Amino acid sequence: MADTIADTRRLFSKPQNLNDAYGPPSNFLEIDVSNPETVGVGRTRFTTYDIRLKTNLPIFKLKESRVRRRYSDFQWLRGELERDSKVVVPPLPGKALFRQLPFRGDDGIFDDSFIEERRAGLEQFLNKVAGHPLAQNERCLHMFLQDESVDKTYTPSKIRQA
Repeated sequence: MADTIADTRRLFSKPQNLNDAYGPPSNFLEIDVSNPETVGVGRTRFTTYDIRLKTNLPIFKLKESRVRRRYSDFQWLRGELERDSKVVVPPLPGKALFRQLPFRGDDGIFDDSFIEERRAGLEQFLNKVAGHPLAQNERCLHMFLQDESVDKTYTPSKIRQA
């Protein structure tokens, strides 16, 4: 009977010190989309967003970066990832076609509440995509997050870990 009783002794693990408990996480990737700015007039008016990245993942060449992107840049990134990667790419926040109609009682796509809603959706999109290990290997994601401008004529390729 004693042979059939399960062993209930605790597994001994290394005691946790303060640095383990409160130090930086072993791997982190933080992306914030903030500071929307609307520029231009009339039909050339659009909103850009600050994208700030902080990481210690070795696959990213810069551990901190800040770039400005507009909605069409996010559309380009999504299209590139769908075409070139094995990742199921989440949707972007909607294009808001009805908000672009004339004679509305608000500022349409330039209304503060819409811009904030879109900003939050773009941030959620980027964090989902950039958090995916396969997407992290795509050159288009690195260019989007870390290069000053997006070269839409680039040659798609994989990033090799440093």
